[in-house]
Amino acid sequence: MAHKDYVARGRAPAKKNTKKQPDRAPIPWLRLIITLTLVGAFGYFLWSIKDSAEEAPASSDIVVSETQEEDALPELPKEEWEFIKTLPGYEVEVDVPEHQQSDKRYLMQCGSFRSDEQASEMRARIAMQGLESQIRPSEGDNGRWYRVILGPYESKRDAERDKHALRRISITTCQIWYWNL
Repeated sequence: MAHKDYVARGRAPAKKNTKKQPDRAPIPWLRLIITLTLVGAFGYFLWSIKDSAEEAPASSDIVVSETQEEDALPELPKEEWEFIKTLPGYEVEVDVPEHQQSDKRYLMQCGSFRSDEQASEMRARIAMQGLESQIRPSEGDNGRWYRVILGPYESKRDAERDKHALRRISITTCQIWYWNL
């Protein structure tokens, strides 16, 4: 199999134009005759229907007959709304059960640090938001930890409110826990 070198081969020599002039396409006489016939027929159709339209009578020429006056709709009666008068006299009594206070208390832990300085820094950032937190040291299997805790809260809703306030200052590590004190 021989290797062909297309670059070294170069370009093919240009062909000389042997034709004198390109042939013109013949005029499509059949299409031209059909098109003119259709346009003429459409024009004749429009001319033949131009006088067949009736003129609409002027509004002053319209006469109301006696039968039309009898068939006229009666005047609408004035509506009376009874509930507007009777509604203020009603009272609705609903039995709402008292919200029972549970013994559940919630705490929010926002961090657990190895050093007391890091926990104090987190506590200071929380204090700038107007919330009071505590640092609780705890002993575990892997050493001493300093936890930053807020609470106790009576309801989880109160804890969520403070959690959202802390999110505004980019403290997103807070978790709400149910803890017995």
